[in-house]
Amino acid sequence: MLEVGWFSTKLMLKGKLLRNPGYFFRQAAIGGAIALLLLVGMVKAGVSLWFPLMLSSLVTGILMPFFA
Repeated sequence: MLEVGWFSTKLMLKGKLLRNPGYFFRQAAIGGAIALLLLVGMVKAGVSLWFPLMLSSLVTGILMPFFA
């Protein structure tokens, strides 16, 4: 496990881990923004904090393969 992390770190530092870093960070930001809007919207609606945290995490986890 540590070896995989070490190889990934070396590739990241060389700039070879991501084929298109701009695209990756843009898509990750879109997914994160959707999760943040869902979380803040539900908290502002007065829902107990545990439920928006759980739901926004679940939705983000489901969306990330499609956005990142």
